[in-house]
Order: sequence, then structure tokens, then C-alpha cells
Amino acid sequence: AAALSMSVLLLPPADAWPPADPTEPSPDADNGTTVTHPNGTSQRLPQIVIIGVRKGGTRALIEMLSLHSSVAAAQNEVHFFDWESHYQKGIPWYLSQMPYAFPEQLTVEKTPAYFTSSKVPKPTERVLSDYTQVFYNRLQKHKRYQPIEYVLVRDGDINLGYKALNRSLYYVHMQNWLQYFPLDSIHVVDGDELIRDPLPEMKKVERFLKLEPQINASNFYFNKTKGFYCLREHGKERCLHDSKGRAHPHVAPAIYPRKLKLTFQSCTSHLFNI
Repeated sequence: AAALSMSVLLLPPADAWPPADPTEPSPDADNGTTVTHPNGTSQRLPQIVIIGVRKGGTRALIEMLSLHSSVAAAQNEVHFFDWESHYQKGIPWYLSQMPYAFPEQLTVEKTPAYFTSSKVPKPTERVLSDYTQVFYNRLQKHKRYQPIEYVLVRDGDINLGYKALNRSLYYVHMQNWLQYFPLDSIHVVDGDELIRDPLPEMKKVERFLKLEPQINASNFYFNKTKGFYCLREHGKERCLHDSKGRAHPHVAPAIYPRKLKLTFQSCTSHLFNI
């Protein structure tokens, strides 16, 4: 079985949200689930949630999804369900993090940590990508960093205690979500294909969300300097942050690709059989 880098779209039903606290003042007559603006837009709880996975192309996905006129995206990762400090603020706070959207638009938020949260990339490549992000962050702050071989291996075996590795056991986390949501409310986006050839993947997303076909080839152009596709909208061009597409560290051949690939081939096979 091939390894997989992926983003996961979830369509939560309306009754999936915890009820608003009745002791809190409600923003309007919708019991805290909508805040209306005079221009006809309103803040609504999301009809689409990108729940994962970290380093699986979620930022690219939400940026590309935002090209569609019927989608309004939250600007930041909200971390409502996986951070207790945010969850304790209640549904009114969660609602306040959503964008103002017109009635015909769908609201979407992206928090990749939801997928692997106990409260809620090709794995081999995603693990390296995850380490790379931490590596560069520590370099910029002039902090010490551990060699990747040290974090990947313990006593000669793959270290599944390393968070980036554990997060990449996709089938384990997917089974947890399928206990609460039907499979037809979940759509998996191939993260590798999204970067390599984004249009076919985005057409699948449009169909899953039952959106009018809008995103087309003119919305993408290949940036040779960065080595991946960037976006074009209304004559303006933009690329993902410079932290995307950085070179991965060298890993000893005994560990990568053989050990990591053997570990993830079995896990990915389980995912495809769900």
C-alpha cells in the first residue's frame, strides 16, 4: 500500500455543536449560534471543519477553498475542541472566531490538531516535514535541537512516542472519528496530489461540498522558484508562507526510508480498508 499525505474535511450536522450556556447572554434569537451584521452577513458555526492532519496540506486546502465565492474561511486555527482554555469559553466565543458570511456562503474553520486529539503527509514525508518546522523554529531562536535520528529511534526501533510519528497513524485516529460521524460526512484530500496538481483535488472537494463549479486552471500557476503551485484570484497572485516547501534534513538510510516506510505501509493499508 502506498503511503499517504492527507487533509480531512468534516461536515458536522447542526446538532453536533454543544448547546450554548443558557446563563450567558445570547447574541441573537438563534441561541448563540448566529451573530448578524447590518450588511446582511452573519457569523455562523462552521458547516465545514478541516480537522487534520498536521503537515498534510491543510493550509493549502483552506487557501484554495477560499478561492470559491461560496466559502468564507476563519483566518486562524481556532483550537476550540482541543484546547481546554478555549473550550471553557463556550460556544459564543467559538462563534466569535468565525468570519462574517453571506447567507449563501459556507463557513469553514481549520484546526489540524482536532484529528489526533484525544478530546476530538505521506506519513514518512510528513514526519520529516514536522521535524523540519520545529528544527527551523529552534534555529531562528538560537536554541539547541535534537538530531532527527535521535527523536525517530529508541533502542533500535521506531519511536512511536514521538508526537509527529504518533499523529501519522492515520487509521487509528480515523476510526475514532467514525464512531461519531458517518463516512459520507468525511472527505479525504490527497495532500501530495494537492501540491503536485491541485485542480483535480479541488474539483473533488467542490463536488463533495455540493458547490457550483468555480475553481479552475486559471486560479493556479506553478512558481518555479518555490517549486509548487501558487494561487491567482481576481488578477492578484499569492503563494503560501515561506515556511512551506523547505528542504527536509538528511536522515541515515538505515532509518529512512526503510524503517519508516515499513512502519507506515502497514498503517496506511489499515486506513484504506476502513
